[in-house]
Amino acid sequence: MRGLLFARRGRNRLDVTDWLTYGFLVLGLLIMFTPVAWVVLSSFKTQANLQEFPPSLLPYSSETAAVEGFEQPLPLFDVTLKDGTKARLAQIRRVGRNAQMINPDNPGAGRVTVAVTDAVPVRKVRLATENYSNLVASSGQAMGRYVYNSLFITTVATIITLVMNSMAAFALSKYRFAGSSVALISILSTLMIPATVVLVPTYLIVAELGLVGNLWGVILPTVATPTGVFLLRQYMLTIPDELIEAARMDHASEWRIFWRIVLPLSSPALAVVAIFSILSRWNDFLLPLIVLNRREVYTLQLALNSFQSEFEVRYDLMLAMTTLTALPLACAFIFLQRYITTGIASTGIK
Repeated sequence: MRGLLFARRGRNRLDVTDWLTYGFLVLGLLIMFTPVAWVVLSSFKTQANLQEFPPSLLPYSSETAAVEGFEQPLPLFDVTLKDGTKARLAQIRRVGRNAQMINPDNPGAGRVTVAVTDAVPVRKVRLATENYSNLVASSGQAMGRYVYNSLFITTVATIITLVMNSMAAFALSKYRFAGSSVALISILSTLMIPATVVLVPTYLIVAELGLVGNLWGVILPTVATPTGVFLLRQYMLTIPDELIEAARMDHASEWRIFWRIVLPLSSPALAVVAIFSILSRWNDFLLPLIVLNRREVYTLQLALNSFQSEFEVRYDLMLAMTTLTALPLACAFIFLQRYITTGIASTGIK
């Protein structure tokens, strides 16, 4: 790992290509991970901190002080007075561009009117972990139901996708029949059709099958993917035909050849298709939005949409939910990324 991180082309000093390479990698790191870091840090901000402009990167909270005569703690401000001196005062209320403040150490001195431009809030970095506790408290048992629905759709759809795509890829790679090239081109041509174009026909089919409001209405329409068929076909082409012919000479059935020989040898490509399927199913929003019309069958992505109403958007809860929703995918990608590179490289795609 150390050799990989500090590898360079120049012997005694960094070469120009080394500077370009590391500069490109750092730029890519910033572009890819800055939004992720922003979302994670923002999930620990309070609702007031999220509405500040200009926005801050770190989660801040205003310091408060308990003042005699006031039930609630008052926020503290560093104020520049008219005589040029500075003092730390507590804000009672704000009216327009002026604010009424009081000395928290000497409330008997009376109130002072200060221009808002002369007051700077006293803040410190604090993680608002109550966002997550409030999320669990407000969702209650529904959170577990949302997680179950997302896991069920992702797991079942991925299994069916692997079976369907691998069977189609096996037929297109190992069988010679008239129209095989046309079939492959027809499958790949569906990649040019946007998902929104077939959304209405898909919903009509789901409605005719009586699957509206059912998790299977989200699973079945997308179990066959052209990308998965193509990746698996390209990999199965590298499996020697002699191996399959030898199995046929031993009187193995076509299903036995597919299940006991082709599938185990295609495990790297299957892992890639499985990872892509998990990512797409877990993040799917549009199809579940029109098919799942009851809160009991909502997925985590639909639950995110429920944190905004006509009059208010709970950004604190929404960002906390977004972080929790993305966490399983991040862990899966970290631990399974080597299968993605290995599987794609072995399919012959350049």
